[in-house]
Amino acid sequence: MRPGVVLALVSASSFALLGLAPAPGSVPLPAQMADTGGGSQLITAQADRADSTSGTLTWWDLKEGQWVQAGTAPARFGANGLVEGGSREQGTNTTPTGLYGVPFGFGTKAAPSGTSIEYRTVQETSWWCQDNDSGSYNRWVDPLPGDCRASESEHLVSYATQYAYALVIGFNYEQPVRGRGAGIFLHVNGAGATAGCVSVPEDAMERILRWVDPRKRPHMAMGTASGTTAVTRY
Repeated sequence: MRPGVVLALVSASSFALLGLAPAPGSVPLPAQMADTGGGSQLITAQADRADSTSGTLTWWDLKEGQWVQAGTAPARFGANGLVEGGSREQGTNTTPTGLYGVPFGFGTKAAPSGTSIEYRTVQETSWWCQDNDSGSYNRWVDPLPGDCRASESEHLVSYATQYAYALVIGFNYEQPVRGRGAGIFLHVNGAGATAGCVSVPEDAMERILRWVDPRKRPHMAMGTASGTTAVTRY
C-alpha cells in the first residue's frame, strides 16, 4: 500500500503524551503526512536517518479531526537501517519505509485481554513462508506446504521471545513481489537490531494489541525524519 509514504520530523509535546490536543505551534506527525491510510488509527515508526537502527514508535487516534497520541515506545529497526519499500531486496536486513495495513496479530503467547484484531496463536506447526519459489510466499502457513522449503522460511515457534506478541505489517503482502521481502512484523525486542522488522518492548506490544481496532482501519507508517525517505518527498 503506497510504499512511498513515509514520515516527517515532529516533536512530541507533553500534551500529546496525555492524549490531549498538541501544544500551540506543534503539529502531530500524522497531520504532516501526505497520507495516513484513511482510517482513524495509525502507528508511526520513525528513525532519524536511513542508517539508523533505533527510533520511536507512536500510536495515534484520530479524534474529532485531530490526531492525538495513544502511546509511544522506543523502537528498533533493521540492522542495515531503512530503505524505500518499493526498491527493497529480500535478505538485506533493512526495514522497508512506507504506509501499510496491519492484517492480523499473532504470538507464542495468548492474545492480551481485550484484543479485537484477528490473533493467531503460534503452534509447533506454524511457519511464515519466505520461499520465493512457493505459492505461499509471504504468508502464514500451518502446516508448512510441500512447495515451501523450511530452510527458506521462519519456524515461528523458534522465536518465543520476539514473537511473544506481533502484528503483521502488510509490506509486500497484498500482491507479493518475489525477492522484495517477506515476514515484516511489529514484534517484541530481541537482543538487538532486527532483520528488517520493527521491534518494541513487550509491554508496548501488549498495549498496542489491546488498542488496535480493525473497525478503525489501522495502518502503520515507517520512515525517517528527513531525506529521500521523508514524507515531504512523496
